[in-house]
Amino acid sequence: MQSKKQIYNLPNLLTMSRILIIPVIFALLFFKKEIYGIYASVFFIFAVLTDFIDGYIARKKKLVTNLGIFLDPIADKLLVVTILIMLIPLNRIPAWVVVIIIFREIFITGLRAIASEKGVVISAGKEGKWKTAFQMFGIFFLLIYYEHFNINFGSIGLILIFISIIFSLISSYKYLKSVSGVLLGS
Repeated sequence: MQSKKQIYNLPNLLTMSRILIIPVIFALLFFKKEIYGIYASVFFIFAVLTDFIDGYIARKKKLVTNLGIFLDPIADKLLVVTILIMLIPLNRIPAWVVVIIIFREIFITGLRAIASEKGVVISAGKEGKWKTAFQMFGIFFLLIYYEHFNINFGSIGLILIFISIIFSLISSYKYLKSVSGVLLGS
């Protein structure tokens, strides 16, 4: 059993802060003025940075805990899914795009759970990492959305999200291929 000191380490606190940022971004997206999207994008960038920092510190300082292993991917998915759903009524992203992204996340989580049950660990491949990078930049641009400095943030955000979907499909295929033996029981 892990002690409270081990559980409440810096990486886990950063992950928990990412979860606590989600309602702030959620609330900001209720306001229709441009400035609230910019505020939301600042909080989003902070959340994304905590994701990179918590993982780095956990590995570097050997502070990996079961709580962190459990919470980190949940925090990531909650952040992405909540924002994408909030962007639908703002007409910044089509609902069908969000459905594809959510379906992929549930599908991969299920594959990982089945593989883990059989003792197989599916680590993120380069396509999954590219998917995440394009998705995060796409969400950032969609939060800002409006034109600033002669840049149409909304259009660029959608393009980045579409590119992330391509990487999502490629990585999903590779995940499925890597665990096909486990799924088929061989």
